[in-house]
Amino acid sequence: MLKRFDEALASFDRALALRPNYVEALINRGVTLHALARFQEALASYEEAIALWPDGDAAFANRGMTLHALERFDEALASFDRALALRPDNAEALGSRGFTLHVLRRFDEALANYDGALALRPDNAELHSNRSVTLFELKRFAEALASGDRALVLRPDDPEAHANRGNALSVLKRFDEAMADYDRALELRPDYAEAHTNRGVTLHVLKRFDEALQCYARALAARPDFAAAHYNEGLSRLLTGDFDRGWAEHEWWREIAQFKRAERKFAQPRWTGSQLIAGKTILLHAEQGFGDTIQYCRYARRVAALGGRAILEVQEALRDLLGSLAGAAQVVAKGDTLPPFDMHCPMLSLPFAFGTRLATIPRETPYLSASAQAVANWSTRLPPKTRPRIGMAWSGRPEHNNDQDRSIDLASFLSPLEGVDATLVSLQREVRAADAVVLRERSDVIHFGEELKDFSDTAALATNMDLVIAVDTSVAHLAGALAKPVWIPLPFVPDWRWLLDRDDSPWYPSARLFRQDDSRQWDGAFACLRAALDDFLHRQ
Repeated sequence: MLKRFDEALASFDRALALRPNYVEALINRGVTLHALARFQEALASYEEAIALWPDGDAAFANRGMTLHALERFDEALASFDRALALRPDNAEALGSRGFTLHVLRRFDEALANYDGALALRPDNAELHSNRSVTLFELKRFAEALASGDRALVLRPDDPEAHANRGNALSVLKRFDEAMADYDRALELRPDYAEAHTNRGVTLHVLKRFDEALQCYARALAARPDFAAAHYNEGLSRLLTGDFDRGWAEHEWWREIAQFKRAERKFAQPRWTGSQLIAGKTILLHAEQGFGDTIQYCRYARRVAALGGRAILEVQEALRDLLGSLAGAAQVVAKGDTLPPFDMHCPMLSLPFAFGTRLATIPRETPYLSASAQAVANWSTRLPPKTRPRIGMAWSGRPEHNNDQDRSIDLASFLSPLEGVDATLVSLQREVRAADAVVLRERSDVIHFGEELKDFSDTAALATNMDLVIAVDTSVAHLAGALAKPVWIPLPFVPDWRWLLDRDDSPWYPSARLFRQDDSRQWDGAFACLRAALDDFLHRQ
């Protein structure tokens, strides 16, 4: 293909001037307009072709790709479905449908479409490469690598396939190979912003932060508005304590695709910290997970101190618990009718709005509390307190991007607790299948599971504990917000909020951190935790 699209468009226009009902020319004109990013015109050309030939699959398939480019994803799927109803063996439509499903994060369905397309076109490198990306999102990393390898056999000089392979290798902790793939991708396409950014992410995981920042700078030189580069630069700066520049870059989270789809649209203006809010009602709405909501809801008190009236919109499971929050005039659950408000701010943006620095983090705890009655009720469900009680949470959401590093299987988590003279209590509601087997075998671990109806129950149960040991998940944040002693095992490169090279947290004064060493194994952290636990229990 010569890619002389303007000349091609002129040729199709001349053909259609001579023969207006020339369906093939209309379709090819649409393809050319799509290549020129003139998507609305491309769509119109496909619509004309469909009106003339409603039983032709090609126009529907290409129309679907243009609707995808316009981010009209549901309409794109409908167009692909029509193409496939007309010709079930249309591999291009199947593959494109898979790509749209991937963007919608319907990964299992996307994979099925890629597999169907590859059954028809087994030597299509692009399908193998896209399949690799979907397998990566499904956390099937070894399979993602194998699919990427197949793409590169078929197309050795494909920069995207090299970059995707690098992503899989990085998660599999084969860092040198990952760097080699990124370097090859950038050799083939020096302005490849995604490859620069993902190379930076790998350097971040290696704690080579200065080099990571250089990668993000190169990505932004190639594409100044590339949200992923800005966002990951923010994470690197925050982790290393550079809050001055970190929050501003972190604010690009709102442009990251997976976050943007969930972004709330309000007629009221967004509060960024610069507008006066005295006498105003401001809606603080949760955008991320439970842990983020628990961490950031503390800013309601700061809003109130500025004279604002804070309404919090939070996940249903947190609504009752956050009723105890100082500074919150009202707490509503997502999906409930919102009361009137003047401005809004996502909770994730509150540290930026307040210009938070390490020295100005709101450290006052407890800022959440369980009701005395609930604490008493849960106490009666525990054995008599003849020895210390230790609450435990060992895993977070499997969907979390870094779940493979932050969560720990229950059998391993219990290893530093073997033989302790304490009552062990699970603070987790949901458990994974393998962990459920361990729980059935361990009569010494009390597990209430779904009897914990919401975080009010979890908070009341945690309040009955002498110590909470929890990985980086919502229970760790909850214990910190309750000012309970909480010990947190952390991976070698933790989430930004735990910072580096310290065993305390400026966010939670009652927290103690136990970090992996450069082996990236838990043995060292667990040995330190057990020694600290023996001392803790000796003093009880």
